[in-house]
Amino acid sequence: MPENSKAEVRLDKWLWAVRLFKTRTIAIEACKKGRISIKGVPVKASRMIKVGDVVEVRKPPVTYSFEVLQLSERRMGAKLVPEYMKNVTPPSQLEILELSRLSGYEGRARGTGRPTKKDRRDLEQFNEEYTFFGDWDLEDDSE
Repeated sequence: MPENSKAEVRLDKWLWAVRLFKTRTIAIEACKKGRISIKGVPVKASRMIKVGDVVEVRKPPVTYSFEVLQLSERRMGAKLVPEYMKNVTPPSQLEILELSRLSGYEGRARGTGRPTKKDRRDLEQFNEEYTFFGDWDLEDDSE
């Protein structure tokens, strides 16, 4: 039997149980930073939630909305999550997510990022072979 015999559950426990956050500590930090809200009002991690509440989770650039279908304080497998929450994120937020994915780092041209170890070695070898001034003293030109 599901754990819905309780009328209310702490928000941080529910967020962790339905796998929105990897740890309760991360869920608590998100609440402290104002990234979790109910009805547009930022809430504390200790806030008690009940079935029917809509929890808004801001993970920039998108604010996801989830309706509470059942309550649980125990972490569950990913296959059980749809029984406990319903994603009710508005389409406008999902469009923002899609746009950010399109403008992200995908499809970056090869060689435009940080140099590889091989690139660094080649550069060091080039600098060693072609030292233009060697031991010349450029400061003393009077002689």
